[in-house]
Amino acid sequence: MRIKIAGTGSYAPEHVVTNEDLAGIVDTSDEWIKSRTGISQRRISDGIGTSGMAVKASERALANAGMKAEEIQLILLATSTPDCHFPSGACQVQGELGAVHAAAYDISAACSGFLFALNTAYSFIISGFYRNVLVIGADCLSKVVDWSDRSTCVLFGDGAGAAVVTGEAGGQGGDFGKPCVEQGSGCVPGASGILHMIMGADGWKGPVLSCESRTVGNFLTGTKPEMGYLSMDGQEVFKFAVKKMPEVIEQLLEESGMKLEQVKYLVLHQANYRISESIAKRLKISMERIPMNISRYGNTSAGSVPLLLDELNREGKLKEGDLLVLAGFGAGLTWGAALIRW
Repeated sequence: MRIKIAGTGSYAPEHVVTNEDLAGIVDTSDEWIKSRTGISQRRISDGIGTSGMAVKASERALANAGMKAEEIQLILLATSTPDCHFPSGACQVQGELGAVHAAAYDISAACSGFLFALNTAYSFIISGFYRNVLVIGADCLSKVVDWSDRSTCVLFGDGAGAAVVTGEAGGQGGDFGKPCVEQGSGCVPGASGILHMIMGADGWKGPVLSCESRTVGNFLTGTKPEMGYLSMDGQEVFKFAVKKMPEVIEQLLEESGMKLEQVKYLVLHQANYRISESIAKRLKISMERIPMNISRYGNTSAGSVPLLLDELNREGKLKEGDLLVLAGFGAGLTWGAALIRW
């Protein structure tokens, strides 16, 4: 069984908000933001919602894969900021795309969401339930950010990325629908495609990065429910990320029988340039192997990894046979990683 990413797509709102723009609404500056985060600008929605961005990214991914929406059998939308509590954002995407044969549901794992959704797609395909899965990461964080809080509002942007994941018979894993044979804790189903994935969570640390969806309010409490804002203990998140990400990447490679030297790019969640620098230092690799686009988009949460992957794909930087590590971390706290041979 060969399970591969057949096509990628991405979308970010047209409206660009620079650091100078933010300096006009909060006590900050371009130098302050750049030196601490590496961010120069971000895209902010002026009307399009999470599902709308997801649709646009998905259309581009389908076109890149040479596939019609009717061929998709499952849609997974990773998001923490759906437009509605229900219907799910994935169902909204399904309707807009006309993916009439697809089941659809959302996955909530914050910035790790795309990795969780990719792992889920892999599992459905390897089990034989589906062959073609549309995996999307999309977030519209501008609607949950407190724009008077300079410690958080400077970090985030809106955006979406998508990937068409397909399964085909052949390779070391055997025929379609038959699970690959696990060897130790790793599972390598073929010479190319998605080779191995891991994910994890630590709910005890959840409060360091959270966003209350709605406070309790009803006729018993005598209060009206109120929407919450994103809150973050930046130092705790930073310490978690720079420790956990190298550990996860090393675990992924060890379980797969691969060496870091074989990996062309680490496609990491775009949270903070300094975090990526710290990861590179701990892994003893050059930043040239960690592509970045955070300066232009900020932290787009679940949209971060697939948006960057699509840029690399469309810029011709990914060649057949290239080994990639995709990795991310986020609220939960959660983390995930995937080893892919392009």
